[in-house]
Amino acid sequence: MASSMRSLFSDHSRYVESFRRFLSSSTEHQCMQQFMDQKLPGIIARIGDTKSEIKILSIGGGAGEIDLQILSKVQAQYPGIHINHEVVEPSGEQIAKYKELVAKTSNLENIKFVWHKETSSEYQNRIIEKKEIQKWDFIHMIQMLYYVEDIPATLKFFHSLLATNAKLLIILVSGTSGWDKLWRKYRSRLPQYDICQYVTSSDLSQMLDKLGIKYECCDLLSTMDISDCFIDGNENGDLLLDFLTETCNFNTTAPPDLKAEIMKDLQESEFSVKKEGKVLFNNNLSFIVVEV
Repeated sequence: MASSMRSLFSDHSRYVESFRRFLSSSTEHQCMQQFMDQKLPGIIARIGDTKSEIKILSIGGGAGEIDLQILSKVQAQYPGIHINHEVVEPSGEQIAKYKELVAKTSNLENIKFVWHKETSSEYQNRIIEKKEIQKWDFIHMIQMLYYVEDIPATLKFFHSLLATNAKLLIILVSGTSGWDKLWRKYRSRLPQYDICQYVTSSDLSQMLDKLGIKYECCDLLSTMDISDCFIDGNENGDLLLDFLTETCNFNTTAPPDLKAEIMKDLQESEFSVKKEGKVLFNNNLSFIVVEV
């Protein structure tokens, strides 16, 4: 019965391990690095023009690795300028890691860091309630909109915080990815978890169109090697399957018909490509740039 399946998010240590396997099996890290080096400089090119200080807001900054890369690109664009950098992150554990990373990173003297231990919704409510609304030169939301309850309201709010020449950068799973097909086809048959929702760049484009907000959307090509998923008893494959389906121990708890369907689909061309004996799942991301 499907009821024996439970969400991967209900087992934190297994989620962390499956996520680690995902990162080591996918080109996501390289894809993000390429974005930082090739695309980001053009996006931030004018955010600090005629300003004595640049204000950056990171929503869901995690442990800070991506944030610090972004800051280094801003520093390269605007050498010596003072940067006011605030981070909204609900996990105390992640904030602690972020602070450790800042402490051991050089060339951050002109950056003032402030951390807010709260979700984007909590931040939004607090700012509105206290009437402490300020404008930002660059706001970024990287791989975090899955954890937001009311995405259109969130987009509308943070768009309203953009200063002159400012940009809002969003990165999430692409509507062209295998994730999009997998979620649309199977979400009703897989465990649901309150804090996470299936959303891709296609959904986001529709929301932004409805809100009348101007944006640009481009794909970042990425794959994940899921060959091990088709080897019985392979631990790496089992963990990757858990990550793909967001199900704890999917291999042993999924109903046989559901498992057979998903395993078949994962090898189909709309989900993956077969190359040099490997099955490479389409892990494309999209970056969306919103302007004032």
